[in-house]
Amino acid sequence: MFDLTLGDARLTSVEEISGHRYAPDFLLPQVTPDIVARNASWMAPDLFDPARNLLAMVRQSNVIRTRHHTILIDTCVGDCKQRVVPTFHMLNSPWRSNLAAAGVHPEQVDFVMCTHLHVDHVGWNTQLRDGRWVPTFPNARYIFGRTEFNRWMVAHAEGQDSPDGPVFADSVLPVVEAGQALVVDDGAELSNGFHLEPTPGHSPGHVAFHLNSAGAHVVFCGDVMHHPLQVRAPDLSSRFCEDPTASARTRADFLARHADTDTIIAPAHFERGTLGRVRSASDGFHYDFLAGGSTRP
Repeated sequence: MFDLTLGDARLTSVEEISGHRYAPDFLLPQVTPDIVARNASWMAPDLFDPARNLLAMVRQSNVIRTRHHTILIDTCVGDCKQRVVPTFHMLNSPWRSNLAAAGVHPEQVDFVMCTHLHVDHVGWNTQLRDGRWVPTFPNARYIFGRTEFNRWMVAHAEGQDSPDGPVFADSVLPVVEAGQALVVDDGAELSNGFHLEPTPGHSPGHVAFHLNSAGAHVVFCGDVMHHPLQVRAPDLSSRFCEDPTASARTRADFLARHADTDTIIAPAHFERGTLGRVRSASDGFHYDFLAGGSTRP
């Protein structure tokens, strides 16, 4: 995926799974065959397999290493967890070995930042040890946006959890019980060049994390976008968005604000090296990947 230095920070992706996974009209219920056909030339073959009619999406975490701290953003689905979706259920994935291959051991992580608390962004917050879920990163503070955290805390108090399984109970609550949770305002300014930005829609309290490092600006935007096709058609929200209308509004505003700047965008699920810049065009926006390639035909 990617491993590069921007400013004074080293950014590395840690993959759980990748590849062609979803039919376009499953991932993006409002997409039409015409939209797919008009964009197929720049998507194929790595972002879209025309023969199988499948869009590609990666599931990954991002590691940021600065002179002072090691930071992990989003933690995928995790292993050994009871989940409703069969492809998430009781996984035994290479994520942990991929983290080690990136040169990171759990004890070295200082902060874990979750853009939101959906099933595929919190799983490795915890691991199973002696029959109990405990924090995977024993020395880390886990940063949660207040709106998102409070929403699930209230649901838990009412005996509810995620429709995907006991996600809060096994992947967030053990962090709280261990005293490692740090709940902050959705627009909080953090140290080390980080601040949060509210980006609601995909979930009520979804946030993006901004890193400013020696002139470089990177936005880890989670699920504001799931696939580069949404850059070309921002009104298309994924089936996983809790409020599709708000998600589309947030996405359009996000693209407009970052278009034609030096800001590097880091979505959670883009293949083709993930990172890129937004550029404006007469018919909307384009996404130019740092690794090469673009949404331009």
